[in-house]
Amino acid sequence: MPETTNHLDESAEARQCDDALAEDLGWGLGMVFRGYVAAAHAAMADLPGGPRGYQILSAASQGRVGSQLALAQHLGVDRTVMTYLLDDLEGAGLIARQPDPSDRRARRIVATDRGAHLLVTLNDRLREAEAHLLAPLDDEARVAFRTQVQLLATRVKVLDPPDNPCELAEQVEDTLPTRPG
Repeated sequence: MPETTNHLDESAEARQCDDALAEDLGWGLGMVFRGYVAAAHAAMADLPGGPRGYQILSAASQGRVGSQLALAQHLGVDRTVMTYLLDDLEGAGLIARQPDPSDRRARRIVATDRGAHLLVTLNDRLREAEAHLLAPLDDEARVAFRTQVQLLATRVKVLDPPDNPCELAEQVEDTLPTRPG
């Protein structure tokens, strides 16, 4: 019985801490962000490069950013790291590097059919993870939340453009527990 009492005491202490921080915007944003990062990693667990691999595959399937260098700059990924990520995705048959018709020295990054099909599955997984994270909100509140987050993100990016947009995600990722084995 003492174990149950300890668990209940810990639960009560956690609620008191949550209540104490309820009005702290930084704590709230941090908790939501950590939850999102963990859910995104779980949804992309079997994809080479995880969430970064997803960003690359998504951009490649949309055809918005052509060259490897442009894609690295767009995603804020170091060129060397981008090469390794692309090698892994290409090795898995998800993307292809094709000569750019306007510049033979450059390579365009395109999704393969296999990559495009996997992207549909990954998008579904990510939507499920987001729905789970936003479950306490009704549909109207979810739409409003997404709209407001996008507005704030756009504003912050203009006021304080990041040198590397992945840096904060990497810092949070480093604090997440890893799965054994």
